[in-house]
Amino acid sequence: MEQKLSVYNTLTRTKEVFEPLHAPHVGMYVCGPTVYSDAHLGHARHGVTFDLLFRYLQHIGYKVRYVRNITDVGHLENEEGSGEDRIAKKARLEQLEPMEVVQYYSNRYHKVMDDLNTLPPSIEPHASGHIIEQIESIKEILKNGYAYESNGSVYFDVEKYNKDYDYGILSHRNIEEMLNTTRSLDGQEEKRSKVDFALWKKASPEHIMRWPSPWSDGFPGWHLECSTMSIKYLGKEFDIHGGGLDLMFPHHECEIAQNTAMEKHQVVKYWMHNNMITIGGQKMARSLGNFITLEQLFAGDHPLLEKAYSPMVVRFFILQAHYRSTVDFSNESLQAAEKSLERLIDSYNRIEKIQESDISCDIDIKGLRQKCYDAMNDDINSAVVIAHLCEASTAINSACAGNITLTKEDKDELKGIFDTFLFGVLGIRNDSVVGNNTNTEAFGKAVDMLLEIRQKAKENKDWATSDHIRNELAKAGFEIKDGKDGAEWKLK
Repeated sequence: MEQKLSVYNTLTRTKEVFEPLHAPHVGMYVCGPTVYSDAHLGHARHGVTFDLLFRYLQHIGYKVRYVRNITDVGHLENEEGSGEDRIAKKARLEQLEPMEVVQYYSNRYHKVMDDLNTLPPSIEPHASGHIIEQIESIKEILKNGYAYESNGSVYFDVEKYNKDYDYGILSHRNIEEMLNTTRSLDGQEEKRSKVDFALWKKASPEHIMRWPSPWSDGFPGWHLECSTMSIKYLGKEFDIHGGGLDLMFPHHECEIAQNTAMEKHQVVKYWMHNNMITIGGQKMARSLGNFITLEQLFAGDHPLLEKAYSPMVVRFFILQAHYRSTVDFSNESLQAAEKSLERLIDSYNRIEKIQESDISCDIDIKGLRQKCYDAMNDDINSAVVIAHLCEASTAINSACAGNITLTKEDKDELKGIFDTFLFGVLGIRNDSVVGNNTNTEAFGKAVDMLLEIRQKAKENKDWATSDHIRNELAKAGFEIKDGKDGAEWKLK
């Protein structure tokens, strides 16, 4: 059955049936990290959200070109366009080359994204590798009359653009309100209006990262890279632009203005934004002491953490909520996610132990698959998919307990639902039993062999050997449960 996906378009504030411009090909651009520090929980949600969309689009038959950028120049300390370049500052403080900083944090970002089982993008362009293209973009905007040069810098003329188009179309902000609320910054006198933003900045003498241009030795503004690289790799019209909700203004609003000023039409069809992760109801911030990196989360190395949480638990925790809802971090919520994921994995691993029957139960097993598709088609609602997987888990456990009967077709369908949605679309690795680098099948066979020896010891009334095996397995972290069909095990 062909699946029909609907997505929430932030631009129109409506849920729309997804219709690619050039089906079956889909162009998707997602704002990636600024690589001057370690990835944190916010990066995890961002990465997992668009990995989910990428996986599902491919699953239902689309050929996706997924572009995710690396910001390695032009992202100043102040979002309004002042202060020091964040990477240059890090390089200065640590006495490194800026590209050493970029490479170091890019490697670490890729490592934690791999830990979270996110698929790599089709293309991952760096802003610093597209300076020539960004200069050409600026020339086009100047030619079309929506930018001006001032003292070696080039600024986007927001008020002039707003007369012809609509600056604020994405965030629904009014330019008069912006003029009243945008603060004046030191060194910004060269701008015609305080709402104007930089396309090119003339570098001060101490600025490390600089390139020659027709206007000055300098560097591109932060917003320009995404406009330039998305159009370069996806064309003058493409399907999806994604990012965090915090990027809607000013970053994505400025992108739309730049795109339109260059191409004289809207470039992106669907804008999609994931919401934030908060901690104790507060936005995560270094200044508040509630900033947790992913490496700290995986190692349990932070004062706010009671224990370490595996990457798959973190991924599952994120997927338990719809991507547009706020998620509040707590040890309790992560531990609840851990137990929920463990129950699903345990149920999956018990499917083959179900005694087959000629009689199917009253539960609509076949209907569960379409329910999962319906949830994904409804703006990729992973939370509802997980609820349906829990229904499947309940059916498996009931069959194992002898409360319901399942046919071979039912068992195959349940296994297929887990394979398709939990391990495929949701991207959960079935590695909760052992680490990623262990041969899971061999590991399981070894434990099963010990339990067989224990069972023979029990049959021979060799209680000492039986108890010894059980106790040693318990010390090693295994939970053994005896049943009428033999013993089952899982890691605590």
